[in-house]
Amino acid sequence: MRLAGSPRPPRSCLDLARSPASALEIDALRAAAWHRHGVAALSVDDIADAWLRQAVTNEANRRWGRREGRHAHGR
Repeated sequence: MRLAGSPRPPRSCLDLARSPASALEIDALRAAAWHRHGVAALSVDDIADAWLRQAVTNEANRRWGRREGRHAHGR
């Protein structure tokens, strides 16, 4: 309950009352990041070509280190 004239609580992406983004919304955000900033957000598991998937994984590991809790080989 809010008192009349009191400020609204701050909005946050951590607001648990909001439903999570759909796959279409996430894809739209990825497209916007690419078009506006030149940033490509790819899921490694979605890359079908094994050579390209490994190249992307190698570059990510070089830049940010290996992912926690994942096996080093295999898909």
